[in-house]
Amino acid sequence: MNVIMDLCIVPLGVGVSVSKYVVACEKIIKEAGLNSSLHAYGTNIEGEWEAVMRVVKKCHEEVHAMGAPRITTTIKMGTRTDRDQKMADKIASVKEKMG
Repeated sequence: MNVIMDLCIVPLGVGVSVSKYVVACEKIIKEAGLNSSLHAYGTNIEGEWEAVMRVVKKCHEEVHAMGAPRITTTIKMGTRTDRDQKMADKIASVKEKMG
């Protein structure tokens, strides 16, 4: 089953800047070969359910290994069974309707 996920992993107890943790997770996502799009407060990821969930686990493992004692993660995700849909399709649909 294909899933589109909005993932926001926030390490706690590491100070104010979290960019090095974001970089580590972005590398994990890219190495997994998943289509993704970084945005200001997270990353959109699409792919097979198992592959996307493996990436989330690997990101948690890496962020902990980098010294974060705690992590809070927000996940929004959606699946469809009526048709195949990609992130780009969703964006294109909105842009089309905007004119």
